[in-house]
Amino acid sequence: MNTEHSGSEAIVSLPVQPPRPATEASALISRLVDSFGATWLDGSTIDTWAAEGGDRVVLFAGDAVRFPEGQDVAAVLPELQRSFPGRFAIGVVPRDLEEAVALRFGSQRWPTLLFLRDGAYVTTVSGMHDWDVFQQLVANALASPVSRAPTIGIPVVSASASATSCH
Repeated sequence: MNTEHSGSEAIVSLPVQPPRPATEASALISRLVDSFGATWLDGSTIDTWAAEGGDRVVLFAGDAVRFPEGQDVAAVLPELQRSFPGRFAIGVVPRDLEEAVALRFGSQRWPTLLFLRDGAYVTTVSGMHDWDVFQQLVANALASPVSRAPTIGIPVVSASASATSCH
């Protein structure tokens, strides 16, 4: 806490706290923020956070009841980060906002790790994996070039295709 004095008044600067999710997050998701420096993200903050530079990994854990492996991914994500020291920052999206944010990046599977670099989409890694496989998938993602998110683009339709054609 910093204190400045302006005349007879003391001005206190408190550190900025990340926004809290509207709904209660699981203990493992909250632990990522509270103990491992992850950032709470939403549809309006993810672009700014991603553009801060470097590799960024966003966890979409999914509903803990329907997709319990999402909690497993939340538990091993700090270990993956430790395996690649200084390589990526972690972001998490509150459960009630996950679907909308994930769809922006073409992610439709739970759980998913979304990889971004310098504000651009790189790839996703979905599901829970054995440790060696997970490490290799993360290494591959960190070595991959930026690409286009699967949802970006305009569908191409042939002008000569008939209305009854399925192609």
